[in-house]
Amino acid sequence: MKFALIFDMDGVVVDNFHFHEKAWKEFCRRHGLGFSEVFRTGIFGGTNRDHLNAFFGRDLTTDEISKYEQEKESIYRELYEPFIQPVKGLIPFLKALHEKNIPVALATSSPRINVDFVMQKTGVSQYIHTRLTAEDIVHGKPHPEIYLKAAAVIGINPDRCVVFEDSFSGIEAANAAGMKVIGLATTHTREELNNVDLVIDDLTQISLLQLEKLFIFDAKS
Repeated sequence: MKFALIFDMDGVVVDNFHFHEKAWKEFCRRHGLGFSEVFRTGIFGGTNRDHLNAFFGRDLTTDEISKYEQEKESIYRELYEPFIQPVKGLIPFLKALHEKNIPVALATSSPRINVDFVMQKTGVSQYIHTRLTAEDIVHGKPHPEIYLKAAAVIGINPDRCVVFEDSFSGIEAANAAGMKVIGLATTHTREELNNVDLVIDDLTQISLLQLEKLFIFDAKS
């Protein structure tokens, strides 16, 4: 049964929400900006442009976006580097997919510099060759652009793709792309993750057999 898997990065490859949250809080403190729960429930999963425009309350210029993004992501990487590790079960799961020649892509709203940072520090580069980042899209999640592009790059129809997501906006994007969705209860609780085909705590709780069954039984409510 031919299908492909598409992984979000933040909250899926690495459980790093709290480090992004700390980095944004520090960034906002430095610039005298307010920080609230809106980040977690509303804009998390979008691009840095989305985040920065929301925090500053206006549409920033391209130069401003670039400058502020570099500052915030530098704070994030400094905070996270001593603690970074892959989500539990990720490496064995990726090895199993590789052995079965199942196509795998990464589709994240994070900038490429953060993707390179995570790929290198977690050791998953050898398993994920197709990577789409914030630089590859015009519209951030919940727009389906990044997932549709990922499917096109790996040459699989969207309805034969399974997306691993943790954020509300990412789940909405995957659904809008017509893909199956597995929610990881990292950023949000199991009870908060709706409109998904399956909820798992980490990647020890998924198997190839379960993936195949997603295309036989539609469990989505």
